[in-house]
Amino acid sequence: MNARFTDKIVIVTGAGSGIGRASALAFAREGASVVVAGSSPEPLEETVRLVKEHGGTATAVVADVTVAQSMTDLVRTTVDTYGGLDIAHNNAGVFGKPAPLADLDLAVWHTSLDVNLTGVLHSMQAEIRHMRANGGGAIVNTASNIGAHGRRPGMAAYATSKAAVSTLTKVAALDHIKDGVRINAVSPGATDTSMSLRPGETDADRAVRLAAAVPIGRVAATSEIVAAVLWLASEDAAFAVGHDLVVDGGVTA
Repeated sequence: MNARFTDKIVIVTGAGSGIGRASALAFAREGASVVVAGSSPEPLEETVRLVKEHGGTATAVVADVTVAQSMTDLVRTTVDTYGGLDIAHNNAGVFGKPAPLADLDLAVWHTSLDVNLTGVLHSMQAEIRHMRANGGGAIVNTASNIGAHGRRPGMAAYATSKAAVSTLTKVAALDHIKDGVRINAVSPGATDTSMSLRPGETDADRAVRLAAAVPIGRVAATSEIVAAVLWLASEDAAFAVGHDLVVDGGVTA
């Protein structure tokens, strides 16, 4: 077993399910103490249970990425609990109901920007302020292959928010690399989570749809996305700064 993150302290937002839960489990398996953050306590406690079941260390903290003070409190709680913060995976995100632009519900627009974009801003501000004062660290943001890399009809809110995450990541990386904070992003394609299922679609239905739409012919496993996250967060990627790593089976190649 790899132990790239022994004695490291990690925050994962959106850790109650999907890529976030898989990320928390993977960091813990490689030796990290993980603070799993999200808006609902029950899924977070399940993530903690799974981490501990595999011999890892984790703590659940309810936090709202749309509130700057909540993210400041999350970092403070992490430091108080484990003594520091070395790595953050800013993964919290939403996928609002698609619609043509003229018919887009403005509530979907605002929620997409508040969670997907401003939530990453709030998270990074709190994390960077601690990291630059305490020897540096690494941050990985979850963007998407829908946004800076590719577009889809009806996805203006999601695509705009995730394209902005890609750009925000690059600017933040340039702003803070000299502070010892290394910032990158991962841009997943369709992944084996509930977010990639259309309304009423089964896993089997999705498999048929994506077999035709994705060059590799299938949906990504969460572990395949998380492998990219862990690489970007590790010393193996020490020279990667401001990179947006697309992991989408060739969709935007």
